[in-house]
Amino acid sequence: MTDKKRYPMPLPFGWFVIDYSEDLKVGDVKAVRYFSQDQVLFRTESGVATMLDAYCPHLGAHLGHGGMVKDECIECPFHAWHWDTNGKVDSIPYAKNIPPKAKETKIFKYPTVEKNNLIYAWYHPEGLEPSYEVETYPEVLDPEWSDEFVRFEYSVKCHIQDMAENAVDAAHFKYVHGVVSYPDFEVSYDNQKRVSVQEANMETPRGTVEGKITAYSNGPGDNATKFEGICDTLLLGSTTPIEDEECIVRFSFLQKKVNGEAPKGGVGAAIIADIDKQVKEDIPIWEHKKFALKPVLCDMDGPIAQFRKQYATFYVNYNEAQRIAALHLD
Repeated sequence: MTDKKRYPMPLPFGWFVIDYSEDLKVGDVKAVRYFSQDQVLFRTESGVATMLDAYCPHLGAHLGHGGMVKDECIECPFHAWHWDTNGKVDSIPYAKNIPPKAKETKIFKYPTVEKNNLIYAWYHPEGLEPSYEVETYPEVLDPEWSDEFVRFEYSVKCHIQDMAENAVDAAHFKYVHGVVSYPDFEVSYDNQKRVSVQEANMETPRGTVEGKITAYSNGPGDNATKFEGICDTLLLGSTTPIEDEECIVRFSFLQKKVNGEAPKGGVGAAIIADIDKQVKEDIPIWEHKKFALKPVLCDMDGPIAQFRKQYATFYVNYNEAQRIAALHLD
């Protein structure tokens, strides 16, 4: 059983990936669970992707188990009530009139956006509307880049912040992943965004190839890393909380075409394989560690304090004492 005392933090608010666009066809209905809640995800006949809370307000049936898309609504499997994409009742097939209470009832709707061939949902524990937009990654639709994602998926029993902190934890890259030297990167912050840039030159038989790694974070769940050099690669790293201490991680790779074709094998495949290896090296540590509220840091650990200060802005009703302890690391 997971020790709920491992992490004092609640779930952060933000945009999170809930599915791949190509995996939700017209008429599809899926029972899903994110943010410690049950939802139904469906695509209407006009193509609109919608995520509502799972349970029918009538008599409590789960709309994701047996529910069907009917035009622009989802039909409850229990009594065939129709609920539209705004969570409002559209029709009751056996009622002479829709009662006023039913008209006033609304199933909670998660704001959703389709970009980058992904479906994003906005989560806020108080149900507030989005405060920023999903980032657009132009490589996804660029004909000079590969046409389909190379996809990986991981289930990790860990709080989302603890996983994200690895991005600025410089020392672990050497001792967990075996890189030759400590990565030297510059990190900048702008509201919900974080960008880090690292030189990544590679030695080849033809000499040194200049390269760099740029990591973009647009809130907790909308992240990308671009590798430039021998084989340009884009990684969309999408981490979405399922429970307080469990996440689904979707890694979606694209690579720049060579002579009009997506790279096959060689350096391109090696880059993807190495990233997959690094995630699998991190998972056992993530799943068995405890969040250090007051870590004892040294000068080469990386900008962890700065990272935590920015990440705390994605929390609502965060315990003040715990927040201060987490932020005052120096």
